[in-house]
Amino acid sequence: MPRTLPLVVAILIAPLLAGCGLGGDFDEINPSLVRDNIHDWVGRDNAKGEPIAPSSFELTDEERRLRDLAYPLIEPPYLRHKFYSIANEYGLNPDIEKPMLNPAAYYDHMMDDKARSPTSRYATLTQDIRNDSERLPGFFSTATRVIDLDAKRGKSLAFIPGLTAAERTNTLNRIKENDRVIARVRASLGRRVANYRYALERLVISSPSQEAVTVEQALNRLHAEVSHYRVQTAPPYERGPSLAFQR
Repeated sequence: MPRTLPLVVAILIAPLLAGCGLGGDFDEINPSLVRDNIHDWVGRDNAKGEPIAPSSFELTDEERRLRDLAYPLIEPPYLRHKFYSIANEYGLNPDIEKPMLNPAAYYDHMMDDKARSPTSRYATLTQDIRNDSERLPGFFSTATRVIDLDAKRGKSLAFIPGLTAAERTNTLNRIKENDRVIARVRASLGRRVANYRYALERLVISSPSQEAVTVEQALNRLHAEVSHYRVQTAPPYERGPSLAFQR
């Protein structure tokens, strides 16, 4: 999908987002303001963020669900409450993940909001961590199904009579796209845990509070869950006893 079209849509409906646009679970974009293919772009870029030739096959329901569930685990949590969030949802910000490459990014953003009290910062950190935890089962259960179907899809290529070069290319490209979606989330989760850990450690020394215990418990749970799911969806060359956060 061309990325210029969603830009027009985003500009037209941006005023709505300042009011009723954010109202779903986890402050997601209101479903009435988006299209079914809003996240189809996830997985179409290479590791450097450069567009690649995508498969011309229509996304399956599972593949579209995979992308919809991947996006909130890629976008920095503090960008989900903005009036311009719809533009990010449509993939119009190619640098969406770059801030979280810096372990201090989340904490720095939190401290830039002078209106927040130490108590509210702890509460926000706890909620962001828990939101990620609640998103993991849905994404990774979908990812597991997609991985299984893609394995069967790849094997079937050798048994389909009259398979054209274009059909083979589109099949392999789609498998690669799905792999990139999963790899992107796995990498993002490692960064998110690091950002949350950095923020907690700085809050502990700048604004000591008993709330730190609650945050640490939630973060340790998220870390364990991420490690488990990363192993579950690891590509063959990564499988082994110590896989957490290698990608």
